[in-house]
This record gives sequence, structure tokens and C-alpha cells, in this order.
Amino acid sequence: MAKDKAVQVAAALIWDGDRFMICQRPPHKARGLLWEFPGGKLEAGETGPQALIRECMEELNVTLAVEDLYMSVLHDYPDILIELLLYHARVDHGDLQLLEHVDLKWITPDEIDQYEFCPADTDILAKIKKDHQDHTLKKGSL
Repeated sequence: MAKDKAVQVAAALIWDGDRFMICQRPPHKARGLLWEFPGGKLEAGETGPQALIRECMEELNVTLAVEDLYMSVLHDYPDILIELLLYHARVDHGDLQLLEHVDLKWITPDEIDQYEFCPADTDILAKIKKDHQDHTLKKGSL
């Protein structure tokens, strides 16, 4: 497969208080059983937020309200080059159901190291941890 053009993937950073959502990939897919942010590939003509809304409806049976872009990363897997676009989002309505993933968890930034994530998420997770530390330090100094 030619990897000269990155495949765009939209993902959601969904917070519930001090915890954020992670999903475990199905075993039969590439990077099976690794943890990731919910989302998926953009289809032709879709924006990142449109893809995210569609993917989360298909995979989790919820409608998202997509907010600003938190971070984007380019990652070269052996089989695919991806541009991962991570957006702040919240569940607008619906009841979470696992229609694609094996598991779903709500974790704090301090719990990140307890899970094995897809390699493309490494820089994003480091930023979440740093932002959390900065916020905690700032809160402590008030």
C-alpha cells in the first residue's frame, strides 16, 4: 500500500469531570486490543467534526457536540500514515453502547500509564498529562 498521503482520522477527547473516555480496539483489527480515543477515518468530503459525529454514532450510539481542535499528530505506522485530529467533544445525547470496541473506560490523566495505547496517541497523552499537571499546579498556587 502506498503511504505517500496521510489518511485523516478524527478522534474525540470527551471529558466527564476529571476523567476522559478511552476505547479498546477489537482484537481482529490492526492494533487490536490497544486503547484509543473514539473516532475514525474521514470519508470523502467530510470535515473532522462531521466524521467524528458519524463515527461515534456508528461505534458508540451517541451524538457528539464537537468543539475545538485539541491537537493533531502525524504518525507513520508500518501499514498506514495517519494524520490524527483530536477534538474536544461532549456527548450531546444518547446512551453509550459498545457497537465496535471491546471495552470503554473513563480514566484520569494520572491513570494513562496503566493502559497500552495506539502509538499515534503517545504525544497527545503526554500533552494531556502536562496540561493536567499545569492545571493542578496552578490550582494549588491560588
